[in-house]
Amino acid sequence: MRVTRRTLLQTSAAALAAPAVQALDGLVQPQAAIAQEQRWRHGLSLFGDLKYPAGFKRFDYVNADAPKAGAARMIAFGTFDNFNMVTGGVKGALSAGIDQIYDTLMVSALDEESTEYGLLAEAVSHPDDHAWVTYRLRAGAKWHDGKPVTVEDVMFSLEAFKKHHPQYSAYYRHVVKAEKTGERDITFTFDGPGNRELPLIVGQLNVMPKHWWEGADSQGRKRDISATTLEPPLGCGAYKIKSFVPGRTVVYERVKDYWGKDLNVNIGRDNFDEMRFEYFRDSTVAIEAFKADHIDWRSENSAKNWATAYDFPAVKDKRVLLEEFPINSSGVMQAFVFNTRRDKFKDPRVRRAFNFGFDFEEMNRQIFFGQYKRIASYYEGLDLAARGLPQGQELAILETVRDKIPPDVFTKPYANPVGGSPDAVRGNLREGVRLLREAGYEVRNQKLVNTKTGEPMTVEFLLSSPDSVRFVEPYKPGLERLGITVTVRNVDDAQYENRLRQWDYDIITAGWGQSLSPGNEQRGYWGSQAADVAGSRNLAGIKNPAIDTLIDRVIFAKNRDELVAATKALDRVLLWNHYVVPQWTYGKIRSARWDRYSRPDPLPKYGFSGFPTIWWFDANKAAKTGSRS
Repeated sequence: MRVTRRTLLQTSAAALAAPAVQALDGLVQPQAAIAQEQRWRHGLSLFGDLKYPAGFKRFDYVNADAPKAGAARMIAFGTFDNFNMVTGGVKGALSAGIDQIYDTLMVSALDEESTEYGLLAEAVSHPDDHAWVTYRLRAGAKWHDGKPVTVEDVMFSLEAFKKHHPQYSAYYRHVVKAEKTGERDITFTFDGPGNRELPLIVGQLNVMPKHWWEGADSQGRKRDISATTLEPPLGCGAYKIKSFVPGRTVVYERVKDYWGKDLNVNIGRDNFDEMRFEYFRDSTVAIEAFKADHIDWRSENSAKNWATAYDFPAVKDKRVLLEEFPINSSGVMQAFVFNTRRDKFKDPRVRRAFNFGFDFEEMNRQIFFGQYKRIASYYEGLDLAARGLPQGQELAILETVRDKIPPDVFTKPYANPVGGSPDAVRGNLREGVRLLREAGYEVRNQKLVNTKTGEPMTVEFLLSSPDSVRFVEPYKPGLERLGITVTVRNVDDAQYENRLRQWDYDIITAGWGQSLSPGNEQRGYWGSQAADVAGSRNLAGIKNPAIDTLIDRVIFAKNRDELVAATKALDRVLLWNHYVVPQWTYGKIRSARWDRYSRPDPLPKYGFSGFPTIWWFDANKAAKTGSRS
């Protein structure tokens, strides 16, 4: 499943004018099937039972008596010039927090794996083969202008995302028909049975108001859902936009008469009267703003800052608290990513050689204060990561693609080169030279050149943050000792996004968040079809039939054991093709906050820090800290 902001994480084909997607030839129309198989549920689970029964009062991890008060001031980086989620993947820079103004059909529980409960939908139904799903909307669901949320809004939203957002187009591409099957019922028909995740994927849909987007603004201009906009959109969620300064600040206020405030899935959450995002271009300036109490909460992703930047009076006297929260709900691959659309990166031996030029251990010691560990899986941090040699069901799955994958998959556990000492570095560089020689390169006049064309090996690291330069520069000497000419280019956010959408880069730094139950989003990450779709997350340009086959095994897994085995098989094949040079991870959220907030104890296992969703403003603490909220 896609890692969504609704689960406290941030990630992304039909005509908009059509009322519904046309059914594929041969598909059974759902109406007849519905009559035979209609069984209404209050929630969905990918595998296994739901923790919370029908009619449950609230989630266990919330404080039902949390006060509704105060403000939370947070940091966003870069800029923003767009409030339209539909175009957020391809046009403009989307505002932080904009998803808070909308509701989804379902919402995840933060103390369960891969479950969803009704939000806009009061009930859901699907057959045992998951060939379709029907959602029944709540009669009381309303937009902020008082108009009801309708089936037509849901169909409009699906079509808008599919047509105008590449990542969502891929994510929802298996939905081949959406139709109104009752006054408040909408049925989605899929392109085939057996894809257990599709009912949950549809439940994650952010629903947009059709009447608002098809209307006109205050100047009489017709709105366009395919364009960026800084007109505050109409929503139906717990918050709405209060004020903003483009590129600098956006403020959301709690909707006092929010239609869903008393729903069981909303009890104890959305407790702040106001949420404010302040934008910064530089992390040093952001830290200073936090120290000056212009920001309430900061998540720190720099090991250097965590070790050195928080030694100031408010920390010493406990007005500012530093705390780490374990990450249990997601895995990650963060890496230097090759653009394999370019000929110089076609050979996996070349890509592997770049890993032998990377001395992570020395970098970790010198600039990361020894805080990180090297990533060795596309699902690092989860039980889905491949370890050792393949066995059992995983091995059986790999046997089905044996002739299409590297032989090392079956004989060697994947491991990154280990540096950290002069002898280890020399040995790694020798291996890198050997791989490059096998791939048709040699060093002439201290420059690595293609022996057939005489073309030198030159690479550009494309970055969008000055902070990234500090870990790319130490990587350069190792590559230069292999004869590779390296340049580092740091550009602004807009230029960076445009170059990514045009696949105009050699090497970038990127990351992919992974949920506890990977599924259809894997096609967008590694699938052949996504490689040529502008704005997709297949940043490496992977086109590999074996990987496509393994992705399908993940998606159509019939139980948890099969899902784990198929994901490990996919992980192993991705690793041994060397599409990336893995970077590093920490496994925890580092946070700093002014001590004017309280939270449930314990926090839900899969909710990260849970801030700000299930925290609340604590007036007693604020009185001691000195409240600016």
